[in-house]
Amino acid sequence: MQNRSSVTKPNNSLHNPKRSASSDQDANSFIGVSFEDVRADIYPLCKDQHGCRFFQRKLEEQIPMYRDAIFNAVYDHFVELMTDPFGNYLCQKLVEYCEDDQRMLIVEKVAPDIVTISLNMHGTRAIQKMIEFLNLPQQTRAIVNALNANVVTLIKDLNGNHVIQKCLNKMAPNDNQIIYNAVCNNCVEVATHRHGCCVLQRCIDHAVDNQRTQLVAEIVRHALTLVQDPFGNYVVQYVLDLGDSRYTDSMIKQFIGNVCALSVQKFSSNVIEKCIRVAEPDTRAALIDEMVNRLRLEKLLRDSYANYVVQTSLDYAEPRQRAQLVECIRPLLPAIRNTPYGKRIQSKIHREQQREQERHYVATSSYIGLNHPTFPFNNVQLSGLSNPNLHPHQVNNLPANMAFNNVFENQMGNTSMVGLHNVASAYQYM
Repeated sequence: MQNRSSVTKPNNSLHNPKRSASSDQDANSFIGVSFEDVRADIYPLCKDQHGCRFFQRKLEEQIPMYRDAIFNAVYDHFVELMTDPFGNYLCQKLVEYCEDDQRMLIVEKVAPDIVTISLNMHGTRAIQKMIEFLNLPQQTRAIVNALNANVVTLIKDLNGNHVIQKCLNKMAPNDNQIIYNAVCNNCVEVATHRHGCCVLQRCIDHAVDNQRTQLVAEIVRHALTLVQDPFGNYVVQYVLDLGDSRYTDSMIKQFIGNVCALSVQKFSSNVIEKCIRVAEPDTRAALIDEMVNRLRLEKLLRDSYANYVVQTSLDYAEPRQRAQLVECIRPLLPAIRNTPYGKRIQSKIHREQQREQERHYVATSSYIGLNHPTFPFNNVQLSGLSNPNLHPHQVNNLPANMAFNNVFENQMGNTSMVGLHNVASAYQYM
């Protein structure tokens, strides 16, 4: 058996990311070493890269003697080791393989310092692992009580927010109620924070119905503020993406009366576009109505953000309202024609005009008798309609006189068109 004195002790260079050239030699020094050889040095070796790995492997063997010896050696130093670059890995492994009574002791040891540990780049991983393996109600209660007063602090921290997300993932909804209470009481502070907006979305994901209702009610209440924020607008959009009319319609109605002002802002303009897409018909109409004004539209069309809102409105408005928009926009086209967005808007209006002409032609054709039961040529097929190579839209775009001429030439020869035109004229006034 190798003497304990021959085992290479950890040195400070091992804590440096740029490890010394002797690193491989240090790793090799544990080859052939037995647990008994290092039993007296468990605590210092836990902070050594290779010593830590050695003890992790011993825990994985699930031999109670090894587990208990390691637990007894590190218990008093657990808070320190959780934030150590190497020791935190042993803490994670011990939490996973220890007995419930040992885990309870660890929880009680760590609880008073849980916030400090969670804010540490190494400690956050150890705390997350501990939360993952909580399996007794008293263990969970101890963690919940320790976190209760510091939920928002953790949510807004680069490392701490992952601890809160682990709670959402692993704890029961009633245990996580402290998180929902904290977020609801500090909705704007959380939702407008870089990390907070992400955590708030995870809160929505993991909530039971009453928690989601509680949370969304606060988001809706502050929607006008959140929608204008670089991070808060994502929270508003997340609620809209739920597709639940219980939430979306009340959210969208918060913006009625402010559509134009929100449309010219970078962040809120995206939300207004989404509102127009997902709103109920009556609510959508109320949003678009605020833009149906020539002076307002002139400002919106010239704005680098709002012009996209106008384009979306043209796509989603009901026909009557779309026609109103087009009439307001048409006189403004010459001023914006040469801009990239002006070309797109002009293209949309041109397509709308084509659709309107097609609808008018179909309606007129029906009215003057092409589909009228008493029209003498009701069963006559136009040459275009009988052509299998012609698309229906091409048929609709055939000039009316060409259609009549085809009817006449196919069915009556080259006699005068006067009679047919007179019939058509007569039907216009029936």
